[in-house]
Amino acid sequence: MLAQQAERSIPETFVDYCGERFTVSPDEPFHIGREADLDVDDNPYLHRKFLMLHHDEGLWWLSNVGSHLSAGVVAGDAGFQATLAPGARVPLVSGVTAVVFSAGPTTYELDIHSGTTPLVTVEPSVEPTLSGETTIGVVSLTESQKLLIVVLAEEVLRRNGTGASSIPSSAQAARRLGWSITKFNRKLDNVCDKFDQIGVSGMRGGSGRLASNRRVKLVEYAVASRLVTRSDLPLIDAEAKINGV
Repeated sequence: MLAQQAERSIPETFVDYCGERFTVSPDEPFHIGREADLDVDDNPYLHRKFLMLHHDEGLWWLSNVGSHLSAGVVAGDAGFQATLAPGARVPLVSGVTAVVFSAGPTTYELDIHSGTTPLVTVEPSVEPTLSGETTIGVVSLTESQKLLIVVLAEEVLRRNGTGASSIPSSAQAARRLGWSITKFNRKLDNVCDKFDQIGVSGMRGGSGRLASNRRVKLVEYAVASRLVTRSDLPLIDAEAKINGV
C-alpha cells in the first residue's frame, strides 16, 4: 500500500516535441536522440542516445549521456538555467523546462513538463560510452591545438565562474606561450574550422566580430564539454619555458 501511494505521488512528467506529447514513466529511463524513445531526427551529428530523463532519489533528472554535444536547460519559472555538458545531470524543477541543443547545422528545442521537485546542486555523473554506429562530431586535437584552447581558457579554468571578459586577445595568448601572432592565428583558424565542421556555433561570423566572438564560443564549448580541464594548465608554463618566456 505504501509503495502504491509513493508511486502515485510521483508527479506526471512528459516531453513535448513539435506538438507531440511523450509520457515518461518513473519506472524506466526515457532516452532522447536519433535512435531512442524519442527519435528527434536521423541527423548523423546527433548521438543515438543523447539525453536521458529518469526518476532517481525522489527526483526527476535530465542527464547528458552523449560524448560531445551540450544542451541548454532553462526553467523560467524557477529562474534557473544551465549548460548540460557530456556526463552531467541536473534535477528538473517545477513547471516547464526548455531544452535546446544543436547537432551539426540543425538546432532542436523541446519542453519537459514535470511536477514540483526541489532544486539542488549535484556533481556530474559519467555514463558509459555507447557502442554502435559512430556519431559524427568527435574532435581530435593535436597537442598544439589543445594548448591553444587551454591558454584561452586559462583564467576560466583557474577561477570557477569567471566570465568571457577574462579571455585574452590573440596577441596576449600568443605572448603567454611565446608564439608569434601569425602562428597563433593560423592554429586558431584550424581549431575553429574543426569545431565548425561538427556544428559548434559561433566558430564563424560576420566581419569585425569573428575574432573576439569565436574565442569566447570556443572556450565556452571546450570547458563545458571538458575538452580542457584545470589539470591541463601546466601545459602553458611548459610551453612558455620551451620558448624562453
